[in-house]
Amino acid sequence: MDRTAWLCVVLATGVLCLSLAPACGAHDHDEDVLDDDLDLDLEGGDEELEHDHDAPAPPKTPPTPTVTYKAPEPMGEHYFAESFDRGTLDSWVLSSAKKDDTDEDIAKYDGKWEVEEMKDSKLPGDKGLVLKSRAKHHAISALLLRPFTFDTMPLIVQYEVNFQAGIDCGGAYVKLLTQAPELDLSQFVDKTSYTIMFGPDKCGEDYKLHFIFRHKNPKTGQYEEKHAKKPDADLRTYYTDKKTHLYTLVLNPDNTFEILVDQTVVNSGNLLTDMTPPVNPPAEIEDPDDQKPEDWDERPKIQDPDATKPEDWDEDAPAQILDEDAVKPDGWLDDEPEYIGDPDAVKPEDWDEDMDGEWEAPQIPNPACEAAPGCGIWKRPTIENPDYKGKWKAPMIDNPNYQGVWKPRKIANPDFFEDQHPFRMSAISAVGLELWSMTSDIFFDNFLVTDDRNVAERWANDGWGLKKAAEGAAEPGLAAQMMNAAEERPWLWVVYVLTVALPLILIVVFCCTGKKKSEAPAAADYKKTDEPQPDVKGAEEEIKEETKEADKSSPDGECDGEGVQEEANDETPADEDDVEGDQEVEEKEASAEEKLEDDILRRSPRNRKVRKD
Repeated sequence: MDRTAWLCVVLATGVLCLSLAPACGAHDHDEDVLDDDLDLDLEGGDEELEHDHDAPAPPKTPPTPTVTYKAPEPMGEHYFAESFDRGTLDSWVLSSAKKDDTDEDIAKYDGKWEVEEMKDSKLPGDKGLVLKSRAKHHAISALLLRPFTFDTMPLIVQYEVNFQAGIDCGGAYVKLLTQAPELDLSQFVDKTSYTIMFGPDKCGEDYKLHFIFRHKNPKTGQYEEKHAKKPDADLRTYYTDKKTHLYTLVLNPDNTFEILVDQTVVNSGNLLTDMTPPVNPPAEIEDPDDQKPEDWDERPKIQDPDATKPEDWDEDAPAQILDEDAVKPDGWLDDEPEYIGDPDAVKPEDWDEDMDGEWEAPQIPNPACEAAPGCGIWKRPTIENPDYKGKWKAPMIDNPNYQGVWKPRKIANPDFFEDQHPFRMSAISAVGLELWSMTSDIFFDNFLVTDDRNVAERWANDGWGLKKAAEGAAEPGLAAQMMNAAEERPWLWVVYVLTVALPLILIVVFCCTGKKKSEAPAAADYKKTDEPQPDVKGAEEEIKEETKEADKSSPDGECDGEGVQEEANDETPADEDDVEGDQEVEEKEASAEEKLEDDILRRSPRNRKVRKD
């Protein structure tokens, strides 16, 4: 194999290695994280197997790591923390109420809750709260360690959700219940007062991430829901990838808020400017008692009252008329119908004329009309009428009485108020889940309510971070993911082939099909043609040959100057013999060169010199 082929093989190998390097690096990174955060008990490493000394030892299977899960513990100030790893719902209260204005069959909150591990858990021992029923109302709640008062410290709400079976229509949001003397968790329903509602919700193709808070009107004392703007981020993946995701809400005393998914901000804003409807009502409103005057003219254009219809305007002229210049084509068959009954058709045997009527053969195009320009009665075609004008209408002009679009006048808003601190909401004393879902097995875990971001980040790393590392380590490699994706979507094979084959083909073409240096054609290969051809010999060789021929043509004893003749006369006989011997050798060499030259010139298409005898 030549060097070019080896180079092609090396480059192709490099392309494959570069394509697999990101996946290998990501896999190694997940393993490093997992090794740092998990305690692995390797079983089967210390057992000794007895084998015959002559028999080869079988290959050892690498031990399978067994993960020992450790429940997260809140480190710092917090108001509520629940990991469900005790396996019980001792601190939670199931609602036994019924929902108002609902059919009796589904009005009761009888949806089932269980504390269990995820179906495909990567952390044995990690338990969570699972919504088990579908098409039922679910309600469960728990009291905070102490009420949270919105004052000078931020509020941070954080919990995890995993849609193990996907989600068709249903929610996974949490409600922070308002502190009130009459609060009864066993009667927790949809109308129970809450201060904040936060979390994912989906129905159909509408993917939502709610943040709603109830604001109290300082003048009327009534509560009104304020909804955050819709996130710009695409939320579809969080509902469909069947992975555990961390949802975090941060409310700050300066009225700013942040919504994070997996510790990444997906929405943010200000309670004063980014809520719908606005917290503060407008200072002026339209007067509900103001009415538009009867003579108010809102027409910007009107018909010209002074315009008259021209005398030559014919409103009865038709839009289409017959073309009087048309002539019937030659060969038109007036006596032949355009369609005839199918002569090959046969009345069905089960045709009942009493029930079905008289049978008629189906109509087919008349074969006699195929070669003719047309059949049947010829009619003149219609054309547009050049005199058609239609119904006359007066032209439009500007309305001299135009007063613009009427609007009711503005008056002072009697309900106006200005609340510059909407963060100071009603205190909360409990956490609750009040849900309806058409999909079961929604997994909740690691609820936290705190006012310290460091506590929330530590809780997230000890809980959700552990799940993420375990799920990442358990994910298949790049090749396996590509194969699985191709099994679900066979058209991906075409993409794979093009992605791999095109670079290899380009490498082969680049390396193996380079231009070769063209060798000069032999003189015998030249064709006799009038086109200019390159010289057979180079310029230097021609000069040398001309010099040798000049030396041979001159007499042996003849010299150009007197000094040369004197030196020739002073030479001894021995020197003359040496000179004669050298001349003989030169003559032989010259004769051989002349023969070679004659041979080349004989084959050359042209001669630049006259051949010598």
